[in-house]
Amino acid sequence: MPVSPRPTAKATTATATATAEEMCPHRLVLEHVTSRWGVLVLIALAERSHRFSELRREIGRLGNRTVSEKMLTQTLQTLERDGLVHRDAKPVIPPRVDYSLTGLGREAAEQVRALTEWTQRRLDDVLQAREKYDEARA
Repeated sequence: MPVSPRPTAKATTATATATAEEMCPHRLVLEHVTSRWGVLVLIALAERSHRFSELRREIGRLGNRTVSEKMLTQTLQTLERDGLVHRDAKPVIPPRVDYSLTGLGREAAEQVRALTEWTQRRLDDVLQAREKYDEARA
């Protein structure tokens, strides 16, 4: 009797993603937009379009952290699939690829920016609440 091969990690992840999309597509989009790098990509591209290396540097400047090429590529592909980012590959030598926001992406970036500004404005209140919570449990 033949034994079927075990699913690969990639196949398992794809199945889990498909299941997550079927169960709660809203949550999945929210995860993409508010992910560690998704937020920074949206904010950076809200200013202007960028080539990959420019975008990587800008994200490093905005987030005070360096994003790996692999992680930035995955984030851009995810946001492109969701219709938030446009990838414009120009057939020149050397190849030139520019990334920009779609109309939908611009709208998402505005919402992310508003949440970021709120966080900056209310950080002291959040820190005080944390301190009060921790003291009550100590």
